[in-house]
Amino acid sequence: MESRSLRRLFVPSRTLALYMAKMHLSRFFGILLGLTAVLQFLDLLTTADDIMAADGATWTSLVAYISLRTPQLIVQFAPFAALIGTLLTLATLNQHSEVVIMKVSGLSAHRILLPLGLASFIIAVGHFIFNESVVVHGNAELEYWQENDYAVDLPPNANLAGRVWVKDGIDIILSEAVSSLGDRLVLDKVAIFERDEQKRMLAMMRADFAWYQDGKWTLHEVRRFDAQTHELTVSRTLDWNISIQPERFMALSVNADHVSFIELWSAMKRLEAQKLPTSRLMASFLQKLAAPASTLLMPLLAAVAAFGVHRAGSLAIRLVFGMALGFSFFVADNFMLAMGEFGVAPPLLASWAPFLLFLLVGYSVLFHTEEGRRQTNKQSDNTRKND
Repeated sequence: MESRSLRRLFVPSRTLALYMAKMHLSRFFGILLGLTAVLQFLDLLTTADDIMAADGATWTSLVAYISLRTPQLIVQFAPFAALIGTLLTLATLNQHSEVVIMKVSGLSAHRILLPLGLASFIIAVGHFIFNESVVVHGNAELEYWQENDYAVDLPPNANLAGRVWVKDGIDIILSEAVSSLGDRLVLDKVAIFERDEQKRMLAMMRADFAWYQDGKWTLHEVRRFDAQTHELTVSRTLDWNISIQPERFMALSVNADHVSFIELWSAMKRLEAQKLPTSRLMASFLQKLAAPASTLLMPLLAAVAAFGVHRAGSLAIRLVFGMALGFSFFVADNFMLAMGEFGVAPPLLASWAPFLLFLLVGYSVLFHTEEGRRQTNKQSDNTRKND
């Protein structure tokens, strides 16, 4: 009985809550599917020539590209579809005077928005699960395929990671790619810049690849250029004595868009164990939570479409204003994420500052519209009394 009373405190009518949630979810999925289809079609027009230019490419190559690219578009534009879906839902309720009926029955703005918030929570959870289970693996595969010019019958990725810069003492090491083959770590296209104590270049050494096996590093197809004598030395293989452990290359090569939430956390722990900075990865780690959570803001930012004063402007103007708030949030979110990845802003601030800022903005707009409605009703009552 107490649980039922507590539920009615927040959701007075289960029928009304389900009606609003279904309306919101149906519009969200419709907009998301339509938007994804249009964007996928436009994206395919720009990349189809490159895909079909590969030797042996057929229509199956286009299907493979669509299967990898579509999940990216879904995750990228899910918050935007949630914003448009919420605006249309609230505008429809407002246009049919259903919001007025809810207000007259004693429901506050928060209790009206709560069913949409619950629906947005479902979307946010689905967004997070879909990104971590499908999109991160598709990101790695698609980037690997693009780097190889959409080649047909390309061998498996084999845990291939991007380029890595590492400092070994005063020397600098660059590896274009890092991969793991069983118990062997392979570095592709290695460049070693040898320097003196004054950090002046002494020599540059390049190797087609290097691998770590049985506790030692070996360089293959090595070319060393001495900057002082201008002498070029070529060797088939060369033992490579460095103090860097292979785990460090793997940890530094982590791309946050290619690994899951748990894998990214493990990579940061490995870097912390070696006393290496993790602020760039931490910003991406927190963004994996902040991006789905942004969907929870959409009902609040779109509330102006439902609770705006009719005399203050037409519904179309309020829809544009709600959309402008949503776009402003997306711009601020992307800007702060870039600042966090470059190390300009702290990771926590870069990931959650836009969310908290627009949470305050949304409540401010909601309070302003509610106060405007009360003032309008008060003036109408005074006018009727005077008459």
